[in-house]
Amino acid sequence: LQPIAELLAKKATQRMARDRAITDCRELCRTSLGPLSTTGVRVGAPTICSMTKAFRLIASTGIHKGDREYQQDQVALISHERHNGCVLGVVADGMGGRSGGRKASDQVMMTARQLFERYSPDTDDPVAMLKNMVEEAHIVIRLTAISAEQEPHSTIAAFLINPRGDCHWVHAGDSRIYHFQGSRLAFRTSDHSYVQALVDRGELTEAEANNHPHSNILVGCLGTESDPPITTHVIPQLQPGDVLLACSDGVWHYFSPTELASVVDSLSPREATEFLIEKARSRARGGGDNLSLVVVKIEALAEEKKIARLTPLDMGRP
Repeated sequence: LQPIAELLAKKATQRMARDRAITDCRELCRTSLGPLSTTGVRVGAPTICSMTKAFRLIASTGIHKGDREYQQDQVALISHERHNGCVLGVVADGMGGRSGGRKASDQVMMTARQLFERYSPDTDDPVAMLKNMVEEAHIVIRLTAISAEQEPHSTIAAFLINPRGDCHWVHAGDSRIYHFQGSRLAFRTSDHSYVQALVDRGELTEAEANNHPHSNILVGCLGTESDPPITTHVIPQLQPGDVLLACSDGVWHYFSPTELASVVDSLSPREATEFLIEKARSRARGGGDNLSLVVVKIEALAEEKKIARLTPLDMGRP
């Protein structure tokens, strides 16, 4: 396999063809303002305003069924209708047969949209909203089990960016969120899985866990008889150069954190989603899982630029 660095160097001189077999890869920052820029992202992205400066968000989602017969992953990147710069990103990896897994991930997305629509960053508690999202989706998934051929389950990895730049996470299962600062990994979620427990106890390394025969066994997710684990994290203030990546295990399983950092730092969000899906599929060698991811990059916004109001965009279903 070619090193990631060599592939990125090649990518810099030859843009990836746009007819890749990607079910859905669209930018959050799609507006009526002007033509596409050279990175494939429209000028006039949503903005977040900290106490001292304004930033813009450049983002993309990607989803592919991989080598599976059907798609059970879901991904959404939603810009709030009433609050510019308020954005919710969600990845859900459904499990439970053809209908069960898709129903479960659908319920996660439906619940996320409903709660986010009612959310106000001026008055509501972001952590409470994210926890409610997990708890309510879990209850609804349990109710859908009656009509599914297998018991439906789902992971969730969601991040909420408020207009002032604070960012809040929640996750359950083994879908992950990464926070990169430039080409450095600042933080990532810890999986609710059997092998992660072994890593935490010092019995396995991260590399060994990735290739462990029981790496797909979860110790907690949505839709089980027991309450789901709910782990939260907060970034007090996003800064220019920060990148958020949320993805299912069908993506992160094939990359080291260093490789992921290099990709999202070197490429635009759209290029990064395409590159990671293509390379994950190549490394899976015909045995890959569903893949879903969302990439959000924070860029400085010059003070003299006019801040544009976005038309809301919801990218939940492929």
